[in-house]
Amino acid sequence: MLRLELYKIFRRPRTYISFLIMTAVTLLIQVAMYVDGTSFVSFAMQGVGEQFAISGNILNGYLVTYLVLQSLLVHIPLLVALVAGDVLAGEANMGTMRLLLTKPVTRNNVVLVKYIASIAYAMLLLVWLAVVGLGLSLLVFGTGDMINLKSDAFIMLLENDIMWRYMLAFAFAGLAMATVAALAVFLSVFADNSIGPIIGTMGVIVVLTIFSNLEIPLFNLVKPYLFTTHMIAWKGFFDDPVPYDAIMKSVMVLVVYIVLFISATMVIFNRKDIQS
Repeated sequence: MLRLELYKIFRRPRTYISFLIMTAVTLLIQVAMYVDGTSFVSFAMQGVGEQFAISGNILNGYLVTYLVLQSLLVHIPLLVALVAGDVLAGEANMGTMRLLLTKPVTRNNVVLVKYIASIAYAMLLLVWLAVVGLGLSLLVFGTGDMINLKSDAFIMLLENDIMWRYMLAFAFAGLAMATVAALAVFLSVFADNSIGPIIGTMGVIVVLTIFSNLEIPLFNLVKPYLFTTHMIAWKGFFDDPVPYDAIMKSVMVLVVYIVLFISATMVIFNRKDIQS
């Protein structure tokens, strides 16, 4: 069943639109940094340069990759929703759900297989981002120490202390995308076409992201419980020291959301009267 689901996903032309969009945005950022990166770094470092003497290849592949991740990891969930929101609703739309359920598998297995296939697609997106984002950036801009300029801190990471941070950051991003896929599959169980779940997933993420970013006392009360608040915890791997306690808390919150979304999907799908 998993092979069949993966075949369904990757035979659709729109599946590859996500890879093309991500590649195009990454290349645009890299070209912009190649042309105007020196000016960008000089502007960003103007306050720091007055207090510290910094030399070496500051505009390197690690810095460019960080900028790519900041730009794309906010939008990749929308690309994941394009596929995950269609896994159940697409079957209903094509009238193949009843045929699918005639196979000797439980409805819970159907949900799990479709969710796992969605995760596989999301992981491939991240692997491709690692190739064109990190790999190509290092090839074009070279390596060096990485500067992480935050609103309240200046962090210098040595070259030999960076790669493992990216590996863990991509791994955490995979968990965040698995959460988005779980939400999209959950919304997909209610619909008979994929448009609703896709737009619904995008809408939920956009609204919750706004709540997560607004500094309003009322929203501050609910921020710790929103999964969008914890999806950006990958940035913690580029702090020194790494806030492992906060990151593990985010991991647990995202895992709880995944379990809740998929469990609710199974309950609803098992009770659903399949008409087509």
